[in-house]
Amino acid sequence: MGLQEFEERLERLVEGTLAKPFRSNLQPVEIGRKLTREMDLHRRVGVHGLIAPNVFTVTLSPADVDRFANFVDALSRELADAAREHARIEDYSFVGPVDVQIFEGSRLRAGRFTITAEVVEGPEGSYPAELVTVEGDRYPLGDEPLVIGRLPECAVVLSDPNVSRRHAELRRVGDAVVLTDLGSTNGTRVNGVAVREQHLASGDEITVGSTTLVFERS
Repeated sequence: MGLQEFEERLERLVEGTLAKPFRSNLQPVEIGRKLTREMDLHRRVGVHGLIAPNVFTVTLSPADVDRFANFVDALSRELADAAREHARIEDYSFVGPVDVQIFEGSRLRAGRFTITAEVVEGPEGSYPAELVTVEGDRYPLGDEPLVIGRLPECAVVLSDPNVSRRHAELRRVGDAVVLTDLGSTNGTRVNGVAVREQHLASGDEITVGSTTLVFERS
């Protein structure tokens, strides 16, 4: 996505909700810029390279919390996406899921805000991996395989009629993540190439039936 696209997305978000109040006040893109700077400032050297903070607390003034009220959840998601993309660009790793929380600071004046950034290990103690739908829904991969299919008991349930009942699965193998086709009728593709089993890299596009999912790992 990149910071430029992030800024454009937030501008569209604001235009569709509260564009007028933001003309002379705190802009959401200012928060995104500072968040990525905090990642750079608080990165550390780990076993697998540079580790960046993955948990962020954004504290806004009461006036700005009120202005952001109509889209605070969407803003949190956009900021988390900006952090993931910045990590990909800078080749940073996370040790847990990215989380952005927005709070009110009663002593802050309008237009002022703070961000704290922390490195917080995920519950599985392994590098986070997720499947992302085109709608932005995220399915984290834990210790158990992540099954994709039409059956309601699948972890990723798709209504696509071209998807088999149990179509494919993702599982951890050591530090790697492996995609396996489960004998589906229409096959599974990674970046357009049909596969039976494939080690995944962050950014790989997985196509099952007529549906494309993106694998993300930081």
